[in-house]
Amino acid sequence: MVRLVYSSGPEGGSKAGADPCPSCKTAPCRCKSVAVMPPASHAVRVRRERGGRKGKTVTVAAPLFVERDDARAILQELRRSCGSGGALKTATAPDGRACFSLELQGDHVASVTEGLVQRGYPAKRAGG
Repeated sequence: MVRLVYSSGPEGGSKAGADPCPSCKTAPCRCKSVAVMPPASHAVRVRRERGGRKGKTVTVAAPLFVERDDARAILQELRRSCGSGGALKTATAPDGRACFSLELQGDHVASVTEGLVQRGYPAKRAGG
């Protein structure tokens, strides 16, 4: 028997009343295609975050409107140059479009920004 412990939706199921995607079974959809843009038309912001990570610092670069394989290649190159781990996350841009977010473990804002600029992305530091 399954017991409902917490519910944030009006029907008690999904977040904000969104139905899960029929193909990937998640809400919001993780398989939604990302609109691909040329590198020069991006507005990538690189910031440090610690919230929700038990005090650990993470460098986040988002939004990236590229194919999943290209995002993985960028992340792999940045992880190798920084000497740290990282993850590729699906995210939502401020205008509601699907995009990717790169997360690297540790404070590597300067080297991530430099690496993205070398690849042709106009990256800027965000936050303090």
